[in-house]
Amino acid sequence: MITKTEIDNLVTKYETIDFIKNDPVKFPKKFKSKEDIEIAGFIASLVAYGRRDFFIKKLDSLFDLAENEPYNFIINFEPKILGDFNYRFGKTKDFAQIFLIMKELYLKDSGLEELFKYGYENPVNSNMFIPVTDYFYSHVKNADQGFYFMIPNPRNGGAMKRMCMFLRWMVRKGPVDLGIWDFMPLSDLLIPLDVHVAKISRQMGLLNRISNDFKAVVELTENLRKYDADDPIKYDFAMFGYDIDNQL
Repeated sequence: MITKTEIDNLVTKYETIDFIKNDPVKFPKKFKSKEDIEIAGFIASLVAYGRRDFFIKKLDSLFDLAENEPYNFIINFEPKILGDFNYRFGKTKDFAQIFLIMKELYLKDSGLEELFKYGYENPVNSNMFIPVTDYFYSHVKNADQGFYFMIPNPRNGGAMKRMCMFLRWMVRKGPVDLGIWDFMPLSDLLIPLDVHVAKISRQMGLLNRISNDFKAVVELTENLRKYDADDPIKYDFAMFGYDIDNQL
């Protein structure tokens, strides 16, 4: 198993501002107001799958459509604004449904922070994401595959990687993360588990579970708490950065 000194050194190497330029976190990093930051972050997390150069380009297009005013885009959203915008599984209709629900969330129900806070304080089956996704599901009719891909159901046991990543951005404060929410301690964050982090964590002796599912997220996070009980998710940078470097 990797030592604390070794993995801490990797955090120091990779948790830097240079990480931002090729990462979807660069989109919320553009903004100053709380609402713009959290909405930009959530939108970026929806599209952050597949090849990074592809989804970064798509997000550039989407933020152009929003005229780089995420909060204004959402509270005044009308489906026609999207034109034929789509990305892989997410069709135009799927994006429109999600943005209309976000519009209602901000105009009537206090916004993303309050929704995630509610999920944290009222988890279902020890999972804070279930109340969050239930809000979206309760406000949609006739949703297609793309909607459920971008807003996946935690009850299915998936890793919820993009939602864990978004929460990391919002709760942690550092060179990369924005840290604008304070309703939960860093110690309760969960690792954003993708194929890169899963592969490297197994090589480092930090994960035994074979499936890249929510049980693996919990196992890996628990093992990372042994290195830093207060801020275990900082090691996301170590594993992700190390894997990317070793692909070059």
